[in-house]
Amino acid sequence: MHGYEEPVYLISVVAKVLTIHPQTLRQYEREGLICPSRTDGKMRLYSQRDIDKIKMIQRLTRDLGVNLAGVDIIIRLKEKIQSFEDEIEELKSQMAYSNKNSLNTVKNPLVKRESYEIILFGE
Repeated sequence: MHGYEEPVYLISVVAKVLTIHPQTLRQYEREGLICPSRTDGKMRLYSQRDIDKIKMIQRLTRDLGVNLAGVDIIIRLKEKIQSFEDEIEELKSQMAYSNKNSLNTVKNPLVKRESYEIILFGE
């Protein structure tokens, strides 16, 4: 069994499985939508992750009528959202660790509560 990101599928296999022309896969690569690995002999090898990404591109273009420029924007936004979600999870873990090891019993350690005294001077 191969890993999700392990490049093992030749372009002909991917084209046949997804009923897509190999030239279309090459176009996706030229447009920067996918980036298959290469062998020493320069043959393209696709991972399962690449195949799933191609399926998403097909859904967007065939089913929803999105052009390749729109697909590129959607992919970039999706990657950015995933990055933010990963960062949020990391911050939650850090916060949980900090709360667990903290002697301070403040309910929300991210909110600093300070009081300020206001002095008004009259003329």
